[in-house]
Amino acid sequence: MAYVTACTGSALGLACARRFHARGVRRGWNWLAAGALTLGSGIWGMHFIAMLGFSVHGVELRYDVTLTTLSLIVAVVIVGLGMLAAGVRRSWYALLGSGLVSGLGVAAMHYIGMASLQFPGVIRYSGQVVLLSVLIAVIAATAALWATLRVAGKTATVAAATVMGIAISGMHYTGMLAVDATTTGTDVSGGGVVGTKLIAPLIIGLVTQILLVWFAVLMTSVHEGGDNAVPAHAHSASEVRPEGPFGN
Repeated sequence: MAYVTACTGSALGLACARRFHARGVRRGWNWLAAGALTLGSGIWGMHFIAMLGFSVHGVELRYDVTLTTLSLIVAVVIVGLGMLAAGVRRSWYALLGSGLVSGLGVAAMHYIGMASLQFPGVIRYSGQVVLLSVLIAVIAATAALWATLRVAGKTATVAAATVMGIAISGMHYTGMLAVDATTTGTDVSGGGVVGTKLIAPLIIGLVTQILLVWFAVLMTSVHEGGDNAVPAHAHSASEVRPEGPFGN
């Protein structure tokens, strides 16, 4: 379920990003917002669905609602900023910088989400594995942003989303390899929310969002003109700029 959530969010995020880049910032800001929301919440949803498979023997895991909500906001905002920066200034430097910032944001989402975990015990992390998970997040984010600029067509989008889902899941489970949970005699009952109580609002929210954005994508073509559109009268080679490393 977690992997499918990551793939779905990636596919819709790619579709929205293509429409944003085709229209430009002034006319495509709504697609930027939709892309950040679907991809960011897809990554966040993948994390918390996967966490339903995590348990500590003999104790009940609960989640701090404030930190859980903060992790979602971080994921959406950072992904949106990455899409914006990579799309406005299309160069390798902008892509790598945006990928670095977005990757750190995704890693921050993961570890803020882990900080929201409450149980009678403590969690320790392996520093080397944590660094590896952050590196995977940066590489995955950079590849995702590159895909938003270059991937076109349904088949290519599905293929890219499948790979992105693997990368996003790989970051999460690498981060979980760094975890060492130890129980103590301290009772923290009453704090936070049990993970199972988050399932219903999580699924309802994700499914509603997916259906709305999917409908909008189906009803809107990629090329409707915008800030980045080539004028209809520009037919000669002297009037059309050659494509850069990321296309027009």
